Amino acid sequence: MALTRDFKETILARIERDPDFREALLEEGVQCLLSGDVETGKSVLRDYINATVGFQELGRLTDKSPKSLIRMLGPTGNPQARNLFQIINCLQKHEGLQLKVQAVR
Repeated sequence: MALTRDFKETILARIERDPDFREALLEEGVQCLLSGDVETGKSVLRDYINATVGFQELGRLTDKSPKSLIRMLGPTGNPQARNLFQIINCLQKHEGLQLKVQAVR
């Protein structure tokens, strides 16, 4: 049986080479949070952060400990809205885009 790349490695490699995929991943993470799927949203944001800005740099940008950020977005983390929106704001700036919320019926 042939060996395959780990799923996370595949995603991280695509994030590095495909700006459209990277932007879509950030958008998907925020969309999951807005729809109430907090666990998936945090997981997607963790993957995005690990493949782009990194927790060290995000900690510097948010003036928060990288360990604290990792815990917030971890499986048992429960970030305050203030912290979550600060993280999303920094990620948008890092990516050079602005996400918009649009009402849909």
